[in-house]
Amino acid sequence: MVSLLIYFFPTQATTNRALLIGISDYGASANAPSSQWSNIHGANDVELIATTLKSQKFKITKVTNQQATAKRIRKEIKSLVNSCKPGDMVYIHFSGHGQPFEDKNKDEEDGWDEAIIPYDAQKVYSKGKYEGENHILDDELSKYFDQIRTKIGAKGFLCVVIDACHSGGSSRGEESEEDEEQIIRGTRDGFSSNGRAYRPRINTNGHFVINSNISQGDIIILEACRSYQSNCEVKQNGQYYGPLSYYINSVLKSTPLSKSLTWVQEVKRKMDSDRRLTRQNMVYETSLK
Repeated sequence: MVSLLIYFFPTQATTNRALLIGISDYGASANAPSSQWSNIHGANDVELIATTLKSQKFKITKVTNQQATAKRIRKEIKSLVNSCKPGDMVYIHFSGHGQPFEDKNKDEEDGWDEAIIPYDAQKVYSKGKYEGENHILDDELSKYFDQIRTKIGAKGFLCVVIDACHSGGSSRGEESEEDEEQIIRGTRDGFSSNGRAYRPRINTNGHFVINSNISQGDIIILEACRSYQSNCEVKQNGQYYGPLSYYINSVLKSTPLSKSLTWVQEVKRKMDSDRRLTRQNMVYETSLK
């Protein structure tokens, strides 16, 4: 009699993970000092995206408004890094203000890093009081992204959305053709210890290449506008949203998030077709071919 031996090799289940960070209330309504940030509608983006990603079986962590301190954001990103497993699909979203930050380690050609602005980050340098410790720079984020790509491995995928702006003109812009208030994210005022003025470089390239690595997962980073442009919120059904968030959600409601540029190109097409956004262009950086 021939016995049949059946071997079961356990397979590790993959997980869809999302960290959604959005700030609407920067505290401006309470004291509104000139050195602080204006209120916007970043938390609206989180609620919009969370519903869609939940339908795609994502495990979601939301951090909004007063919760979105620098300490909490860093804690949640580090927790995400530690949780990631090979093959996971990871989505990180930030909707809020952004700011140019004077480069300290001399790795930027133009002398400026880009920073996302947590709830407790101040707008102006003040020696001994606030020296930028709550700004989260692109250099720091890049290290986290690299760690995630290593943890998820070649079969994994990391998507990062930054619906902010590092060269915004002001919190309230000129009125639009529809006589609606324009709400602009970010500032062109650089964070500098010596009062150095920020001058954005004009670069019309909308696609940048990120190095690929056979041991790391692919990555795509979507940004709401070019470095010299302002990111204007859009009003839909009585609510304001970041335009990148709104159109990502519009596409993902019918197209699953995937390791592909097809859905990204559709987001770009929709943004390019919106006449309210004629002065801003989506930018993406990716290791995908």
